[in-house]
Amino acid sequence: MADAIVAEGLVKKYGKQVALDGLDLSVAEGTVMALLGPNGAGKTTTVRVLTTLLAPDSGRGTVAGLDVIKDARALRSKIGASGQYAAVDEYLTGAENLEMVGRLYHLGIKNSKARARDLLEQFDLTDAGDRPVKGYSGGMRRRLDLAGALVADPPVLFLDEPTTGLDPRARLGLWDVIDELVAKGTTLLLTSQYMEEADRLADRIAVIDHGKVIARGTSDELKDQVGGERVELKVEDQAQLETARVLLAPLAVGDIAVEANVRRITVPVADGSEALVAALGRLRDEGIKVRDVGLRRPTLDDVFLSLTGHEAEEVQDEDSIDAKELNR
Repeated sequence: MADAIVAEGLVKKYGKQVALDGLDLSVAEGTVMALLGPNGAGKTTTVRVLTTLLAPDSGRGTVAGLDVIKDARALRSKIGASGQYAAVDEYLTGAENLEMVGRLYHLGIKNSKARARDLLEQFDLTDAGDRPVKGYSGGMRRRLDLAGALVADPPVLFLDEPTTGLDPRARLGLWDVIDELVAKGTTLLLTSQYMEEADRLADRIAVIDHGKVIARGTSDELKDQVGGERVELKVEDQAQLETARVLLAPLAVGDIAVEANVRRITVPVADGSEALVAALGRLRDEGIKVRDVGLRRPTLDDVFLSLTGHEAEEVQDEDSIDAKELNR
């Protein structure tokens, strides 16, 4: 399977701030790659370089076989992009926004209008299509923005934190739409701060810190690197926390976290269900009462902090993207 997206040694600096520091990345055709990391880690800068909106200081990038610098104009007709914030004109109707993008892609007036109506239906916006966007909800604006990225039916799609700020219901709706696109063969590079989003959508994940990919693999592979699963429990009596920690230490495969103020202990374990049973048995035998207990997988914070030991600092030039920029 060929790679639809390739980045080799990308470097980008803003003064003394290094946004990309030799970033390497590849995404196979027809797959979803999630690029994860806190704000400022370099995710948006990577997307801006790969969508031809920003020239790297050094390194090379290709998308759909085209060089992001040498073939920038030709490449823009083969990609779609949606940024962190819905890039729509609130004084135009939903249909007019999509028609405008179609004309920017040189589809012609007739084809732009037809494509706009098709997308309004696909994204469940038909009833709102002739209303000004300023009356749309946040979820509706995000769906319209994603529809705009698909006007030219691109084989490669870039979504930069597409569900940021959405309520859970709107986020689930967008995930369903993305699933449909990928099922049709679209290649997708998705940036996100949500591990559950990567779990739901991505074939592979790359974790980025200070402009470098520091780990890559499937969601399960990355979680296994930081201990796989955690037994998380809360004891009734705060005075028994230290005793509970000592009892649970033999089950741990990493550092045990104790939150005294909420009487919570978190134990990284290798074999989740067996460790959970063993933990409860040990505490019961010592007369330690458990108020609440559960088994959970690591979160994005667990993965990132385990891999780096810190949170990434913010970069000031992580801007958003819209279709009008792609067609300037």
